[in-house]
Amino acid sequence: MNYILFDGTVRNQLLPFTYTRPVADIRIGVLTIREKWEHFLGYTTSTVTEEYLSDKWPMVEFPENVMINASYLPTPNLATIVKGMTEGQAIFDGEEVIAFYTKEDQEVDFDTYDIIEYTFEDLFKIEHTWDIFSKNARAIAEDYALLTEGRSSQPIPQMVVALNAADIFIEEGATLPLCSLNAENGPIYIGKDAEIMEGSMIRGPFALCEHATVKMGAKIYGGTTVGPHCKIGGEVNNVVLFGYSSKGHDGFLGNTVLGEWCNIGADSNNSNLKNNYASVKLWDYETGRFANTGLQFCGLMMGDHSKCGINTMFNTGTVIGVATNIFGSGFPRNFVPSFQWGGANGFVTHLPKKAFETARIAMARRDIELTEQDEAILNHVFEETKQYRRE
Repeated sequence: MNYILFDGTVRNQLLPFTYTRPVADIRIGVLTIREKWEHFLGYTTSTVTEEYLSDKWPMVEFPENVMINASYLPTPNLATIVKGMTEGQAIFDGEEVIAFYTKEDQEVDFDTYDIIEYTFEDLFKIEHTWDIFSKNARAIAEDYALLTEGRSSQPIPQMVVALNAADIFIEEGATLPLCSLNAENGPIYIGKDAEIMEGSMIRGPFALCEHATVKMGAKIYGGTTVGPHCKIGGEVNNVVLFGYSSKGHDGFLGNTVLGEWCNIGADSNNSNLKNNYASVKLWDYETGRFANTGLQFCGLMMGDHSKCGINTMFNTGTVIGVATNIFGSGFPRNFVPSFQWGGANGFVTHLPKKAFETARIAMARRDIELTEQDEAILNHVFEETKQYRRE
């Protein structure tokens, strides 16, 4: 069977992260949503997404296909039903379609389908940017079970303090001298060739993906994912880094999501709790206004290729777009659009040519090239986000 992941109705609510990737390639837990589905299905997947992203993430269509809404994360029950689907069937969650069977060039009319209502209580969906961090603890636990089933961990080094060692899994090539791992409140997964430097204190649920690094003396609380090739240091609480991003120095980051190729300067901090303890509002691209998250703790959302200088301060519930560079004293406003350059004293447009120069240098450090496809995507984002900038 051919499986195709589509963005669904929540794509705009997951901006700025979906400016530069399909919904399926959001990381939550240890794996991306796509990687989770491929583990359960046993097949590779392709994507239906925005046209400007489709060169990099093309759809591969067969005579018969199962389309899956990528905002729904697989669970054993859901994956079993999806794998057993036959012609004319569709799975629904209320009014929202989860998956449906279709043939090439078929006109989809759900009135003609055999509708399967999903009634299991294990449904797992991301609808908003803040779901990525707020549901990350559950995602780590489920990915941990998926990745470690029937496998044995590398031995925990003798000089490591390990609490509830049964829920700590270390992949081959990982190094972790003289650190503290506490898995009493959730599992700890340490990926292949990852490094935890000496003096670090980590509480689960926690995922350190392959080739990622925890810097010396870091203090990391649960619900945190450090994506592939990322670096993390200082004090961190319930944070998700997608990949190739760095927060390598002292400073606090909490209830936060960073995309790829982001960098947080030394001694930078974000607030994740309002002084009056009120529910946090966060910029919503779908409605064009600030939305009530219903959360008391909510920090920073930063899109791909964005960065901040040393001693940057972010207010509670701040959204930073793609390829924005922030520096200087004071708090920048709670919503900073894509391709901006400046800080609390004002912004100018960060032109794509300049953004590409920085991206090439940053990516070359990891032996990765900024491709023409990447440039085309970023150019599209620049044009699409003009409405938010004062140019």
